[in-house]
Amino acid sequence: MRRSFCVGILALALFAGLATSAAAQETGTPIFKAPYRAFENHEFGASLSDPGDFGDLAVEGFYRYGRGQNDFSVRAGFLDRPGGTAFLIGGDFRTQVLSYSESFPFDGALTLGLGGILGEGDDMFLLPVGVSLGRRFDVEGSSTTFVPFLHPNIVPVFGGSDDDVAFTLGLGVDIRFGQQWAVRASGGLGDIEGVGVSVAYLR
Repeated sequence: MRRSFCVGILALALFAGLATSAAAQETGTPIFKAPYRAFENHEFGASLSDPGDFGDLAVEGFYRYGRGQNDFSVRAGFLDRPGGTAFLIGGDFRTQVLSYSESFPFDGALTLGLGGILGEGDDMFLLPVGVSLGRRFDVEGSSTTFVPFLHPNIVPVFGGSDDDVAFTLGLGVDIRFGQQWAVRASGGLGDIEGVGVSVAYLR
């Protein structure tokens, strides 16, 4: 009962955050990361997002591979923005660096990324560096799990009219259904508005 209550509070906090603003990752889209992966070996899937000032709508495909405490991903897609369509490409690395205990209530991972927005208009390149903090909760009597998380980032941005540094706080939830499917929603607080949803097939 207590665990269900905690999950409910975290879910409310997440969706309150989704109503405000979000931040960009390696491809300029508001797709944030949980502190650990949902899959055993690899996953692939698709993301749909509204990246705020970066454009109107982004569609991306991604592939992620993991071993031990580390995993890597590549992602690519298209962004509809004023002036035309841009190509998105990027990759990231995640490694778990913290485990929850009686003295610290979260699992944590270091995340590093590199990506760009290329094509019509000014090209932009992003290098997000962040820490993801969260916990996994099991649904009693089910194989479904929830991972609510916070993902603060510092994102140096190069290209365009000016270089800049964005400071962002991602809020998200990673929901795994059984052993093969996961759905992720993310948004947050920061310099760039947007929300995103991903669906992944796990192996």
